[in-house]
Amino acid sequence: MVHYKLYYFDVRGWAEISRQLFALSKTPYEDIQITHEDWPNHKQEMPFEKMPVLSVDGVMIPQSFAIARYLARQFGYAGKSPLEEAMVDALGDQVKDYFNEAYPYFIASHQQKPAEELEKLKNEVFLPARDLLFRYLENFLKKSKSGYLVDSGLTWIDLFVVDHLGTLCGFEPSTLDGHELLSNLRKKVLEVPEIEEWVAKRPVTQV
Repeated sequence: MVHYKLYYFDVRGWAEISRQLFALSKTPYEDIQITHEDWPNHKQEMPFEKMPVLSVDGVMIPQSFAIARYLARQFGYAGKSPLEEAMVDALGDQVKDYFNEAYPYFIASHQQKPAEELEKLKNEVFLPARDLLFRYLENFLKKSKSGYLVDSGLTWIDLFVVDHLGTLCGFEPSTLDGHELLSNLRKKVLEVPEIEEWVAKRPVTQV
């Protein structure tokens, strides 16, 4: 049996998608959570000096989406054809673009910058990036026959998008007002029995 170890901080963050893939597939793994205080003692153990990192029988895989793609392929949540896998990967890359665009706002919020600065970044940086991502995602949902982002059903990118929507709604409950397709996607994913069970028992964190 393959021995998996997942290294990350004690939050959902960039490792949550992998935890959910393990939950979906009912695959045992070690969820090794490192505190921010203890992180300097482990940083140089990681291939790129960052987390998450997945150890597969001792082989260390860095980068959150590389890990997600690997696990999704192992467990059947990457898409059902090479073409569909490519579309799922494209959606993942677009989500990464959104995070890069919105990063100045996220980091300023984390650093608790003055309210005036945060409001400016929210209106000029975050909201345009978020609204563009929502439009792209909704275009895929309009065409999908499954209610998920691609026709064949649930994939790793649905998991990631829905977890991030939950984070956004935690900070601003009206985030999905007027976005019925995204609201339905979130509901659909959270009602998957394995995901519902995982969400009910995991620690509650803001991100």
